Amino acid sequence: MPAALTSTTTSRRQFLTLLGISAAAVSCGTATAGGGSGSGGAGRVTTLKYQGNVGAVTLPELAADLGYLGDVKLEWIGNTISGPQDIQSAATGQIHFGGAFNGAVVKLAASKAPITSVISYYGSDQHSYSGYYVLEDSPIRTARDLIGKKVGMNTLGAHAQAMLEIYLKRGGVSKADSAKVESLVVPPVNTEQVLRQKQIDVAVLGGVLRDKALAGGGIRPVFTDFELLGPFSAGSYVMTKRFIKENPDTVRTFVTGVGKAIEWSRTTPHEQVIARMTEIVTKRGRNEDTATLKYWRSYGVAEAGGRISDKEFQVWLDWLAERGDVKEGQLKATDLYTNEFNGNGKG
Repeated sequence: MPAALTSTTTSRRQFLTLLGISAAAVSCGTATAGGGSGSGGAGRVTTLKYQGNVGAVTLPELAADLGYLGDVKLEWIGNTISGPQDIQSAATGQIHFGGAFNGAVVKLAASKAPITSVISYYGSDQHSYSGYYVLEDSPIRTARDLIGKKVGMNTLGAHAQAMLEIYLKRGGVSKADSAKVESLVVPPVNTEQVLRQKQIDVAVLGGVLRDKALAGGGIRPVFTDFELLGPFSAGSYVMTKRFIKENPDTVRTFVTGVGKAIEWSRTTPHEQVIARMTEIVTKRGRNEDTATLKYWRSYGVAEAGGRISDKEFQVWLDWLAERGDVKEGQLKATDLYTNEFNGNGKG
């Protein structure tokens, strides 16, 4: 198997191990980013450590550049391609906030990690969605055609795998046959190339990488998450409950500023948004390619200002309970998020 690909079994084991490490670290009080550097008056933390994405502009980065974060500063410590890894890092105190698919947030909360979602940051709409793409001449056209095939995605146990399982179930594929669909981890920047080299049969592509691949021709979608579920917010930023309790003003500034950046991206002419993002990536000096930014269309957040609703967690609570990953009734949607610090929209 090529080095760029990671099997379902191995990655799932690593994912569950990391969940255990996260919960143990937090329960032992080893969170390190909850105070110290960048503290304002009365010990308030005003510099937030975070992980970014190569060649992309995250909503907090956009909010900071627009001046929406006030006295709150961001400290980039590296990049990630995995939502579960990002929120695990937030839970253990390596960073102050992390973002992931809401199903991954549910899993981490179920493992006793004391985290709370504070704002949605990505989702699916008619412009921003994840598609499951095959080569133009591929025989794959239905859910049953995926049996025995390899599907490349950015991480396991998260958004891409959830959508795949929902599609298979709706397509009448049994659990036994669904287990024969092999999910593999492929870095997003390599996914198109791996598909075209026929190392995988299906590639999960989203955002600018999807549109770049489509512009190159020769691929077609089998299905998209937007077709499955319609418009929805899919992921949220989390912080530890301890950090929220100790730094409410910082959290309010951060969440409200990110919400304002969501609305700015919706209401500002498309060309201006791309120009601003290109400027941000260029001036931060990380030696990144800005070519893909021209394909950006939307963050896909459904609710005004990134406010969170019960339905955005309930669908994944039900899905994970059906899979046996969490106990039915173990958590309620309202246990998992707060809109208290979001100054945008209702309330």
